[in-house]
Amino acid sequence: MLIRKMSWMGVEDWLRRDDRCVLPLGSTEQHAYLSLAVDAILAERVAAEAAEPLGVPVFPVMPYGLAPYFMAYPGTVSLRVPTLLAVVGDILDSLHAHGFRRVLIVNGHGGNNPVDAFCREWVSAKPAGTRVRFHNWWSAPKVWAQVQATDPVASHASWMENFPWTRLAGVALPEGAKPPIDSAAMVQRPAAEIRAMLGDGNFAGRYQRPDDEMLAIWRVAVEETRTLIESGWGNA
Repeated sequence: MLIRKMSWMGVEDWLRRDDRCVLPLGSTEQHAYLSLAVDAILAERVAAEAAEPLGVPVFPVMPYGLAPYFMAYPGTVSLRVPTLLAVVGDILDSLHAHGFRRVLIVNGHGGNNPVDAFCREWVSAKPAGTRVRFHNWWSAPKVWAQVQATDPVASHASWMENFPWTRLAGVALPEGAKPPIDSAAMVQRPAAEIRAMLGDGNFAGRYQRPDDEMLAIWRVAVEETRTLIESGWGNA
């Protein structure tokens, strides 16, 4: 259940019988010919579809993350590490104050991985039974296996992020596949140099694959995320 479709009374009623919720994290950054909001769109959608049959509340997606390496691409927004962690901490503090004790963070952006370590630290200071699980939905075991079975050359801004809901109307995609870039050479370089290396922003591979293949991947992603919401809490 999307929080934007609930009142405070509905949340209070939910908390009388359950303590789970879902928090999607995304980013606003270049994705070649796709939407700048790809990571936010996908994180929120997979969270919502996974949680809907269970009735678990899904909070609005956090649309900004850590993307300093893409700052030479207009439209990209990048938070500083302390800013992102502070915001996530404030959100978790708010959820905990209301009675949520099991929070699944559905992350759609690899640059947000510092949040995982932060959550481990945050939980350690909370009462027994508090759980925060950090879930990179696109690289989870079953999803990644499906991606690799579809096409082993899968990367940022390539076909693997090209779903019907991340495409832009009227934008034509290049034919063929882009050769892999030297990702190791990008490390610790200024954003302008990274743009010069990347060009359009696709790291490697084809720009699009058939929708039936993409929807097969999506079904695995929703099911894998739903399993975590249902039973991914250890002994809680």
